Formats: sequence, structure tokens, C-alpha cells
Amino acid sequence: MRELLFLCHRLPYPPNKGDKIRSYHLLRHLAENYRVHLGTFVDEPEDWQHVAAVEKLCAGSCIRPLKPLAARLRALIALARAEPFTVAYYRDRSMQRWVDGVLSAGTVETVVAFSSGMAPYLLRGRGPRRIMDFVDVDSDKWRQYAQTRGGIAGMIYRREAGYLADFEQRIAAACDASVFVSGHEAEFFRQRVPGLSARIHGIPNGVDTEYWDPALDYPNPYGTAAPVLVFVGAMDYWANAEGAQWFARTVWPRIHRELPAAHFYIVGANPSRPVRALAAVEGIVVTGRVADVRPYVRHAHAVVAPLRIARGIQNKVLEALAMGKALLATPQAYEGIEEFAERPGCISDAPEILAGEALRWLRETRPAAFPAVRQQVLSRYNWRRMLARFDSLLEAAPVADRSAAESGAARTREAYP
Repeated sequence: MRELLFLCHRLPYPPNKGDKIRSYHLLRHLAENYRVHLGTFVDEPEDWQHVAAVEKLCAGSCIRPLKPLAARLRALIALARAEPFTVAYYRDRSMQRWVDGVLSAGTVETVVAFSSGMAPYLLRGRGPRRIMDFVDVDSDKWRQYAQTRGGIAGMIYRREAGYLADFEQRIAAACDASVFVSGHEAEFFRQRVPGLSARIHGIPNGVDTEYWDPALDYPNPYGTAAPVLVFVGAMDYWANAEGAQWFARTVWPRIHRELPAAHFYIVGANPSRPVRALAAVEGIVVTGRVADVRPYVRHAHAVVAPLRIARGIQNKVLEALAMGKALLATPQAYEGIEEFAERPGCISDAPEILAGEALRWLRETRPAAFPAVRQQVLSRYNWRRMLARFDSLLEAAPVADRSAAESGAARTREAYP
């Protein structure tokens, strides 16, 4: 079998977070046709138990611990240098030596890097085909963060947005193909690099529709007949935490005033302190980590996705649609997803509209199911169909002349001696 180097900023298992869902399915797809050498980091101690499951898919691997304190120190030092701290955060000499060793053997045909933090490692070899899966335009996410924060934090986020935008463009120029998680995201990036348009591709995520199947027997976790809205996501992720707080402050009071019996469940691991504080609000329940989020989705009257900071495709939205649920989402959370015929719910960032639509579904005797919506997910967001688009990129000939891009990326390589 042909050989491929796959570089990923976080162990691609278990597929329980947005980036890990995509990286896991991509790794599994690549392993069907290639001997994959995997370079990745473990950033959560509990993930070490999953290393063996990942290594079964690989011909070889370098799996390094990512120590948060040391990574943050590297990022802090980057503030004094002309580089984004996203790059410094994932700098690791042992990983670099391993990458150099794999590439020096001369058997690797293609290097695939997942997430901009891993891009500098991709630049080491000049011969192999290079594919960069940016997933999202992260620099614009930092710009959005900066708009929500003042003072020093806002200044730092704006700086990161600028440096990372420059870095993303230089990496795209140095690669044979750059991939983003949606056509919308790809088009957004093409506007930044018009000369590279032909090398920019949108490959959306799929959904594991066998796993997200409303026909499976899910016990009711709510335990009562009270109507429930649910928001599911990792609650230590800033965008999720901010969205939960916004919904609780601006939308939930309107709902609770009209329907005191209703509940709003916030379901997800590692809720931040501000999110935990929401449990003091009447009618709001913060669960923290649960063994399985599917029962919470299945038995809710509607799923909310109130993100105001977002890029790409939100897996939580696709999963809710795969379960045939009514969806109440902001435009940011729904961005990049094809419109669904007869989709129940609403897409709005107006609190009064979200509250009114929520009340409509909460007043139903029991949670409604919409199998037609699930069928549309089955036909449009199948993982095998989506990842087949990667195959054409893997088979394409490398760009003939990357010399200009090589010199443009030199500053980044100098940071990895």
C-alpha cells in the first residue's frame, strides 16, 4: 500500500467533539487505502486510554503529550515574535524529529495536515503532495472573539487574527490543495487568496446516521412530562459557553414567563464557571458530562443552537436534524448547511422570534419527530460520500512550481529548527 503522513493537532478519538469527529472519520477513510503514519497530540489525560484504538488504524505513529502550561508559555513567547500563537502552541521538537525521519525515508507520497496548528510540520518535505485541511478559517474566528472582548484580551485576539490570516494564506500557497468544512467557508477563503481559487475546496462533514438514529431505544433522561429545550456541546468551548449564556439571558426569560413549567437543559462536558452559574436560574439545568447525549436530544421538544461566534459547519446542528428534531438556531450556527425542505423550527438571532418559536414546540403534548428531515440528512451528509471527495485530491498531481510559496513560508519554517 502507498504511504501517507497524517498530522493532527489532537488525538482523533473518541469522536465526541467537532474537530475530533471530522479527524477520526478522515483518518479511518485514509487508512482504507494507505499505510498511514500519524503524528498527533493528547491534550486531555483521559484520552490516553484511546491511543491503542487509534494505533490500530496506523502503520506508525508519534503521539505526544500536549502539556497545557508549557503550550500556553510557548504561546505567550510568540507574542514577542512575528508569529501566531496558534503555531507556537503546537511546537514540539520530538514531533518535528519524527516527521523529519518519516519523510527522509522517501516513501511517503502525501502529507495531510489537519488544523492550522499542524501546518508548519507539513512544510518540511519538498517532494510529497501536500493537502491542508484547515477545517475553518480560524483567523476569522479570532476576529469574532476580538469583537466580544475589550482591553488587553481584545488586542491580543486582534493580533492573532491578523498574524494567523497571513499564516493561513502562506500555507495555502505552499500546498497543493486546501480544504475547508463547507462550500461557504471555502468561498470565504477564496476571497482572501483569489490567485489560489482552484486549489481551495469545500468538503463538508457527514453524520453517523446509524449512531444518531431516533428509532433506537433511548430512556427519557428528563424523568418528567415537562417540556424541554436542550443545547448540547462541549461547554468549555468559548463559543458554546457564550451562546448558552446569551440564550439564558435574552431568550429564556421570555419563554419562562409564558411557560413556567418548561426547562432549558445545557448538556455537555466541562461547563465553565459562568455556565455552571446558569443553574441558579429557574428552569435551567446544567448537567455537565453525560454518558450519552442522544437521549437528551431524542426526548427534547426542540434543540437549540444559539451560537453567535461560529465558522464552518456545526456538527450539533446536523446531529439534531439526523434525529429529526425541531431546530432553533442562530444564522451563525446554521451557516454552511444546505437548506432543508420543510425544516421545523427557525433560524434567527432575534430573541423574540426564537422565544416565540420555542413556545410553539414546547406547547406540543409530546416531542414531535420529522423523519423527512432525517432522510434529507441521510442523502446529503453521508460520510463516505463526503470523504470520497478527498480521494480526488489525493490522486491529483502536485502543483508544478511552489518556489514562491516556499520562500513566502520561510519565516514559519525558521521557527522549527
